[in-house]
Amino acid sequence: MHESDLRIPVQLPAGEVEISAAYALPEGAWALVAVAHGAGAGMRHPFLSGFVGALHADGVATLRFNFPYLEAGRRMPGPAAHAIATWSAVAATADAQAPGLPFWAAGKSYGGRMASMAAAESAISPAGLVYLGYPLHPPGSPDKARTAHLPDIAQAQLFVEGSKDPFIDPLDQFERAVASCRDAETVWIDGGGHSFEVKGHKRSADDIGAGIAPLVVEWMRRRSQRPAA
Repeated sequence: MHESDLRIPVQLPAGEVEISAAYALPEGAWALVAVAHGAGAGMRHPFLSGFVGALHADGVATLRFNFPYLEAGRRMPGPAAHAIATWSAVAATADAQAPGLPFWAAGKSYGGRMASMAAAESAISPAGLVYLGYPLHPPGSPDKARTAHLPDIAQAQLFVEGSKDPFIDPLDQFERAVASCRDAETVWIDGGGHSFEVKGHKRSADDIGAGIAPLVVEWMRRRSQRPAA
């Protein structure tokens, strides 16, 4: 499906910047999902392309975007406050583009974690949040858990996680973090790594992303009490 290119203004402490975004509105859309990229890849990563393409097929509008650090050509994420401001601007753009559609926030790894921080600070108020591989801690550093804000999130949260993801090892620590949330569920990808790759099963990144989308749509429909078309 064709996506329209957008430019979204974001207010940062040093002034206004613009970020790239892509918007698609399928006929009969019943929800809009904003989709953020991971720390090391932009919005055009094949995984996200496959993911949003499959969402479109299920009648879900999408708005994917780049964070300012990537837009500026930097490889390392900027301050969390910049990402939170970006999520706020994206939410406002989603409302302007599709004012009648429920807004949901999703992100791969870093992008999902930044959405969770934005929701915890009430910078965004989505119908729900979807984390595609939540980075609970850096691999091998479970003492650096990024969980303190999760209980502050009022919205429903879906953690889509690979059971072999080093970012959530040990799993009992991850399960305690999910249990600390007000309203959260986990969908497991058996044998999946951080990008949901499964050893011995060779699949392209876009195919993997497309395969994740129906799991997310099922949860969204159930949470919004909307039957399948």
